[in-house]
Amino acid sequence: METAIIPVTPITPTDNNDLVSSEVQPNKRRRKKSIVWDHFTVETVGDGCIRACCNQCKKSFAYITGSKLAGTSHLKRHIALGICPVSRQRNQQASDTKTANATYEPRKRRATPGFANIPFNQERCNHEIAKMIIMHEYPLHIVEHPGFIDFARTLQPQFNMVSFNTIQGDCVAMYLNEKQRLLNFINEIPGRISLTLDLRISNQTVGYVFITGQFIDMEWNLHRCLLNVVMVPSPDSDCALQQAVVSCLSDWHLENRLFTLGLDQSFSNVNINQNLRALFSVRNPYMLHGQFLIGNCFARVISLLAQEALWSVGETVKKIRDSVKFVKTSDTHEETFFGLKEQLKVPSMKDIFIDDQTKWNTTYDMLAAACELKQVFLCLETSIPDYNIAPSMDDWKQIEILCTYLKLFFDAVSILTGPTYPNASAFYHEVSKVQLELTHAAMSNDPFISNLTKPLKEKFDRYWSDCFLVLAIAVVMDPRFKMKLVEFSFSRIYGDDAGMWIKIVDDGIHELYLEYIAQALPPPETFVEERNGSIIPEQNGGVILKTEPPEDGYLHEEGYLQEEQTHEAAPQEVSHHEVAHQEDSHHDVAHREVSDQEVDSQEITHQTEASQEVPSQDPLISIGDGLSDFEVYISEISGSHQMKSELDQYLEESLLPRVQDFDILGWWKLNKTKYPTLSRMASDILSMPFSTVGPDSVFDTERKKMDNYHSSLRPVTLEALICAKDWLQYGGLSQSCDGNVKMEF
Repeated sequence: METAIIPVTPITPTDNNDLVSSEVQPNKRRRKKSIVWDHFTVETVGDGCIRACCNQCKKSFAYITGSKLAGTSHLKRHIALGICPVSRQRNQQASDTKTANATYEPRKRRATPGFANIPFNQERCNHEIAKMIIMHEYPLHIVEHPGFIDFARTLQPQFNMVSFNTIQGDCVAMYLNEKQRLLNFINEIPGRISLTLDLRISNQTVGYVFITGQFIDMEWNLHRCLLNVVMVPSPDSDCALQQAVVSCLSDWHLENRLFTLGLDQSFSNVNINQNLRALFSVRNPYMLHGQFLIGNCFARVISLLAQEALWSVGETVKKIRDSVKFVKTSDTHEETFFGLKEQLKVPSMKDIFIDDQTKWNTTYDMLAAACELKQVFLCLETSIPDYNIAPSMDDWKQIEILCTYLKLFFDAVSILTGPTYPNASAFYHEVSKVQLELTHAAMSNDPFISNLTKPLKEKFDRYWSDCFLVLAIAVVMDPRFKMKLVEFSFSRIYGDDAGMWIKIVDDGIHELYLEYIAQALPPPETFVEERNGSIIPEQNGGVILKTEPPEDGYLHEEGYLQEEQTHEAAPQEVSHHEVAHQEDSHHDVAHREVSDQEVDSQEITHQTEASQEVPSQDPLISIGDGLSDFEVYISEISGSHQMKSELDQYLEESLLPRVQDFDILGWWKLNKTKYPTLSRMASDILSMPFSTVGPDSVFDTERKKMDNYHSSLRPVTLEALICAKDWLQYGGLSQSCDGNVKMEF
């Protein structure tokens, strides 16, 4: 028999375990114990239904429903966990009031092992802030930003934020320290250094010349680093770049050490080139009479070719770009596009994207991806009625041909985007390949291909004619190719006329080698007389060759010997007969001083004088066993034979196997004792730069400008920030904090 429960309205609530019964006696009812009843009040809302109402937010919760008791756990959570909005707001206000009235006491934290005993160093913090500003190009005014100040003090309350002038001085001091280390390093390199010039202009039409140096150190490592940022008030002046170069040479003590000078033809003119060539010839009188002025940046030339190719089919390219925008700017269109791709089972893994028209490689990537997905674009019109800009099949054919030559350009300049800058020999392969392909394409029977490539070939021909000699000389220094690659590629480029161009390269490299020989020969003052005409050693371990008569013993200016050099001479000293032979085979050598006929006439004169001497009074002409004169005779005829030069010996040796990861600089390092003079020449040649821009600007379609922030800085501060960033990224000549230099502005 079930007992009926009569609903009552309790006056006093019970806890979770209190049994509800109408027969409970008042004297047996327990007192409430839960703290929730300080915040809740019970209310009867109907027959057998009692709810608990929050005194603060007035929200009601289930408490008793019929015979079921909901308990108080959910009521505790409402208050204790801050679920009640009114309670949470009051607690926050109380906490803020307590914090404002209380004295700040930092929490005691457990010391971290290894950091407990490190004292606070204000100078070290200043150094790291300066380094941070340089590395990430933060504005110097960041030290005055309230948010940065609060952040720094939160990390270290003892840190006193530096002022603008102080941090500016710290940045310049770091630059000067790094510059001194780099200067010491450059002074120790055995060879020459090559420079490149790049120009940026600010909105105030002030020019900034970026001068970059490239060289090979004693360990045969290639280095490329920014040396100067020179402000020129009138960048259009014919002497602006010349003044910047002179300033750089003086600043880094590079007088008479300049090897090549590269610049971008787009910001130069005839007068600027003439001034630079004149300066280059004076500063570097030996190196092919100043011919190593590289008047064009390879990356800029390729960028101009790519832009012209895109412009020639601009309407078709615009159709592709608009089609890509139609898909990528709508989620519905993009879902439909990829749904069609799945249905058509197009194997391409590429995704379409909208290009950045300031980077021509992004346009190439967009067109290449669209070509692989052209089937989807062709079917898109049937799925989306609004799509009415679909390219035709002829348009797609033109884009595919365009991508073929854009890929040629992209691959050619990709060597400049790697983690390390390539040596000079690597450029010949890419440049000659572009020249060959454009020459072949310009003669194509396809009118679209020929019309597309003829203007490109005309522009690239000018670059090729200016740089082919320097490029070819560089690749000859690769023991895997030498002159053989030049002969092979020239025969494909020039056809029947290849022999004439090959001879130009052969003559040029021999002339350059003779100039290095002339530098290696000791000056005339180091040779002294000896009565018997024998070779006598100097105190420093060298050799001294007697010359008779002394006033006729040397060639004019260059110090070449007219006497025959014996086989006992040091290998790095070249006999006159070798020099005379090479001068005869290369009629345009700059330092030709004496002809072979003059040498022969002098030798005949010496013999005549010897025959007129008073004969010896000895009755016998033989001495000892009679064979000592034979040894003298063998020595004379051995010395008269022409010895092969290092260059000829190098060229005649067999080619090395062509392996992809061949270390050309490492090979020359191992063979520098075998080719002492030629290795010096190879070191200078292989360090020649053919691009004036950095890896991030290879594909630019617009010239970089100097932003307003940098142009507002003082010239010394601007140069310090930009150069120091390059050096720290380049490797960081100093990893320690060095406070030797202090500057305050």
